Order: sequence, then C-alpha cells, then structure tokens
Amino acid sequence: MTIIIDQHIKLELTAERHAVDLFHAVDDDRAHLSEFLPWVEAMQSVDDFKAYIQNCESMHHQKMEVSFVIMLDEQVVGRIGLHYLNMGNRNAAIGYWLSKDAEGKGIMTRCCTAVINYGFGELGLQRIEIKAATTNAKSQAIPRRLGFQQEGVLRQAELVGEKFLDLVLFAMLKDEWLAATT
Repeated sequence: MTIIIDQHIKLELTAERHAVDLFHAVDDDRAHLSEFLPWVEAMQSVDDFKAYIQNCESMHHQKMEVSFVIMLDEQVVGRIGLHYLNMGNRNAAIGYWLSKDAEGKGIMTRCCTAVINYGFGELGLQRIEIKAATTNAKSQAIPRRLGFQQEGVLRQAELVGEKFLDLVLFAMLKDEWLAATT
C-alpha cells in the first residue's frame, strides 16, 4: 500500500525492501534520533532492521499496527505509523520520526494528516493519540498544529537510554477531525 502525499512525498507500507535504507537513515542520524527514541541503540545493523520489519509485518497482519516508510524524492527520510491499534475500542497512537535534514519542511505534518485520514476513514478509528517528550518541542508542535487536544503529562513514561522521559499526551477524536477538516 502506498499513500501519495504530493509529488515529492509518499508513504510506503513498511517492507523488508526498506531495511537497508532505514538502517542508513538511522545510522546517519543516530545522535539526533537517540535523544527521544528508545529503540535507536538496538538498531545496529541491516539485519536488526530486517527482524524489526518482519515484526512490523506480522503486527500489520494481526491488525495491531500499520506503519509506513516516509519517502522524499524516492529517499527514505523517516517512518510513521498507527501503533497500539485497538480495534475493539477503535483507537491507536501515531508514532513518527524524521531525519534531521528533512525537518522543518512540513513533511511530518502532511504525513500525520494522511495517516489520521487513513485511521479515521479506512480503519474506522474513533480516537488517535500522539505522545511526545516534554522536552521535544518539535514533536509537540505537530499535534498542536493539527488541532489535537493536550490531555495531560504521563510522568516518567518512557525510558530512553538511562533516563525516564515525561510524555505529553495529545488526542484527536474522529468528530473533531471531521469538523476541522471539512
């Protein structure tokens, strides 16, 4: 599955063919990404990404997540997905990361918009959450820009390296999204 954002940006369903490019994107930006993402240190080889992608594909088949590689002019620059899919309660959480060189161009906001539309439209979700570290202003700016409601702070909710990070919890309901985008 592919979601076209514009003439330069598209989302491709995460697949094993992306392993090499994902590894290089992370490896080239390791210091930047590891500040807020706990899994970066574990991704030390292409084989690590292959194993991770196999897990992503398994979770997709089980309807537990759907994740995409972000392509900018045919280059992998990040990932985005709906994680922790709970179809019983019709909710999920968006997770994302972007290479430092691709930041500041509105790419992630447009990708989030597409994933939100997919979640509410195709999957029939009722609620989508985004969590961002309290110290990650760039990541928080995205749900704020998209009109998500800040619901609170999850104290020491994620271990990154040797430090527990507080996370700001944002949420959007389907009716709110439809009212804001129609």
